[in-house]
Amino acid sequence: AVRRWKRGDVNINTPYNSTTTMALRTLALKQTRPLLSTSSRHTTASFSTDLPRLTERRPDEIGRGGRASDAGVKVALFGATGFLGRYVSSGLGSNGTLTYIGTRGDEFAYRHLRPHYELGRAKFSYYSSRDKQSMADIIADADIVINLIGKYYDTKALENTEKFPFFKYGVSTSVWEANVEVPKMIAELCTEMQVDNLIHVSSAAANGESASEWARSKAEGEKEVLQVYPWATIVRPTQMFGHEDKLLNGYAKMAERFPVIPLVDGGHALTQPVYVDDVARTINRIVDDPEMFEGRRVDCFGPQDLSYAELAKFVYDITEQEPTLSDVPAEVVKYGANVLQYEGNPLMTPDMVDLMTEDYLPEMTAEKYAAQKQLGKVFTMKDLGVDATPIEKVAFKYLYRFRKGGHFIHAEGYH
Repeated sequence: AVRRWKRGDVNINTPYNSTTTMALRTLALKQTRPLLSTSSRHTTASFSTDLPRLTERRPDEIGRGGRASDAGVKVALFGATGFLGRYVSSGLGSNGTLTYIGTRGDEFAYRHLRPHYELGRAKFSYYSSRDKQSMADIIADADIVINLIGKYYDTKALENTEKFPFFKYGVSTSVWEANVEVPKMIAELCTEMQVDNLIHVSSAAANGESASEWARSKAEGEKEVLQVYPWATIVRPTQMFGHEDKLLNGYAKMAERFPVIPLVDGGHALTQPVYVDDVARTINRIVDDPEMFEGRRVDCFGPQDLSYAELAKFVYDITEQEPTLSDVPAEVVKYGANVLQYEGNPLMTPDMVDLMTEDYLPEMTAEKYAAQKQLGKVFTMKDLGVDATPIEKVAFKYLYRFRKGGHFIHAEGYH
């Protein structure tokens, strides 16, 4: 097959071959524009103001604007049914982006995403992460691929065996497969199919030396993606909070079920939660001008850090639940986590316990991010014109439902 790849004013006819593609892509990048760090338009002082605005009409956009327009951009989105995915999907639909959405479930798994788009602006396709061609069919002729796929626990299911009792509880999709092998496959497809841009969502906790397998797999997945597709944009959020989160909701749900809530090693480890919609807006800003962020990293984090003990107390101040918070060593907490991990959507796993023994923070402080030189700069949400939303501005909206009596328990009469 012969494919045509276009980058700026450079048109390349090349056989469908990944090695040739990589070489020609590198040549085209050199010919079409200077490095990001040398561009006068991308200075620290003017960076956020020079970004494309989502409310402005793009040069090639047609239609009435917003959701009812054609943004002239095609995006393939993996992981759209997840926590972050639904917010990214909403942003793409709100700006008239033609979106190809991959799903492994039936119609009920993604029907909540349909209202995000005008009729005909979203294509939902089934794929298997073990069927490369099914994933290639979703990418199709997309200009940008966004990978949000990730997993924090092994999906387990009953499997047949030849010996008594003739079944076992086996792993169907592992953390390593979801966080390493699948992102690598997507990056390989982007290279082979000559996709212009790839946005890969990793994590601020990604660390090859972490005690947590999840954190190690995130670091390895990021490494594999960049090795195959060096121009990928890496987005690294800290723990995300929002209406459907497992962070704050997790504490409240635990208090509904158990009278004592364990704080792993006293809950002294720090985290810096970021609002999920802020991360989604950041990703949509990258979609506006993806070439600006090729081969770069964007770190997303909230305005303040908290210990897990402080976070638990914050949640229970809102919900007015009164569990006993107990300082418990990580190895002891794992005994309970070993049981809870077999739930369909576990509140706690042994690996999560390991993760909670370590700080979950961005690489630098906000001041150090701002003081960086342009060459090799790690971008933040602020660079993209997105201000971090404080956790106290959002948390009450979805945690009050855990109160006995709900939102109006303290109100007298109607007013």
